[in-house]
Amino acid sequence: MKDSKDIENIQVGAKLKELRGKKKLSIAALSEASQVSTGLISQIEHDKVVPSVVTLWRLSQALDASISCFFEEAEAPLHYVLKKGTQRILLTDKGNTEYTLYTPTDPQRLIDMCKVVIQPGQTVEEDSMSLVTHEGEECGVVLEGQMTIRIRDQEIVLDEGDSITFKSTEPHKYLNRSDRPCVSIWNMTPTFF
Repeated sequence: MKDSKDIENIQVGAKLKELRGKKKLSIAALSEASQVSTGLISQIEHDKVVPSVVTLWRLSQALDASISCFFEEAEAPLHYVLKKGTQRILLTDKGNTEYTLYTPTDPQRLIDMCKVVIQPGQTVEEDSMSLVTHEGEECGVVLEGQMTIRIRDQEIVLDEGDSITFKSTEPHKYLNRSDRPCVSIWNMTPTFF
């Protein structure tokens, strides 16, 4: 069990409201631009739900901001070696998905690397039917458990040790349909976090 001070429970409501205000966008306008429902945006702004990283990414793109704008700046050193225990950990989906970020917060970096732990029966997106698209490429490897990746209409099952690379412009999503946690490592370019 991780010490609670090492985990960032995302509370982005005030920041989302601030960014939306600066852009002079109504919730409805932000919903249309981000493809995130008005109800979910309202719940996020009132800190009633913890959004998935995909939802944060959609909102940040619609607000012309980086996803990192939702997180308070950590006291991480400004260097490229992150010692064990200094990586940022993000919990989303009511604690069912955990991201350990292995890349620094330096905005000049060109790639992200993270470990993703998805609990049994979970997906990284609230809407189990929606697929995500964004610029770039992703590659990942399953370290433990099993992951189902949906790319367009195709579902690919990855077992321990299996890896995949694909263009992020293809509609996709990650799911854990197994009965045990799935642990995987991902690299994404351009940066996502």
